[in-house]
Amino acid sequence: MQHVERELTEHVMLCDAKGQLNPGAIGYARQPIVVSNLRGNFMRKKKWNYWCVFGEEIFFSATISHLDYATVCFVYMLNYETQRFHEKTIVVPFTRQLKLSDKVLGTCHFHHGDMAIQIDHQQHNTQLQVDVEDFDGEALHASFDIQHPETYDSLNVVIPWNRQTFQFTGKHLSLPTSGTVKIGNQQFEFEPEYSFAVLDYGRGVWPRESSWNWAMASQRSLGRSIGLNFGGKWTDGTGMTENAFFVNGKMTKIHEDVLFHYNRENYKEPWLIHTKFSDDVKLTFTPFYERVSISDMKLVKSEVHQLFGYYNGYVRHPDGKKVKILEVLGAIEEHYAKW
Repeated sequence: MQHVERELTEHVMLCDAKGQLNPGAIGYARQPIVVSNLRGNFMRKKKWNYWCVFGEEIFFSATISHLDYATVCFVYMLNYETQRFHEKTIVVPFTRQLKLSDKVLGTCHFHHGDMAIQIDHQQHNTQLQVDVEDFDGEALHASFDIQHPETYDSLNVVIPWNRQTFQFTGKHLSLPTSGTVKIGNQQFEFEPEYSFAVLDYGRGVWPRESSWNWAMASQRSLGRSIGLNFGGKWTDGTGMTENAFFVNGKMTKIHEDVLFHYNRENYKEPWLIHTKFSDDVKLTFTPFYERVSISDMKLVKSEVHQLFGYYNGYVRHPDGKKVKILEVLGAIEEHYAKW
């Protein structure tokens, strides 16, 4: 085992009174008990709520993010079979049309003439509503009812680069979801038996340049609900990882770094993901679609290669028992940010 990661079991503030990392927050938790009380650090604070839903026919995603000096919100959709893809991004400097909660499961919204995203959480349920007037030339309306079963774990990790730069990430996977996505005269239905949502909640103080890998999946496979979450590069050397898998909502934390092997000349070749020292994680990811998002706004630059495809291989419980991963639908990415 590479790391001894401390498990948090009581509510804790992410920052101290000076806006620096609270050492008592470093660790991981199975419930969203870290409060993101970010303050100060102007230009360096980054906040986002990224939601996505794996349906039977389409993948749908909506994000509200705030970079301190700008709000960046985007919505995208992929039809697996036809590979119709469209993405719409809105960038607004210093907006008041935004609300982001300091709690993982809180109310968030972004309201703009071209895009509205509303996220409401009450008890064990999240309502996600998205409206885009012109989405690939058609009106888009999405409405989701996302369940957070009481027995489910989530992955909540504070990554400490140092007292001044740090990140809290909350990953909620395999959340049963019902709802509809309407685009023009097309309508896609989501049923909770086969549709699963993922939340990536991020709050932190970041360095000017960063890069990371992220692998995730939420799918029913071999009669069980499977969730995968693995990260690379950005957590290396911090003593913490965002690596875990979920079976029927129960999390197994992976304390080792995970390595990503892929061809940067051709991202659509298979990726290999494995633990650094052991063979507790051994997965192959085979993509069928590549989403590329590149932006250069001088102050802000980013390049994202996000692949959609299938995971095969296994992950291993601490008792040695393997969980077979067979054709599990998911996504994987390389992300560079100068922000």
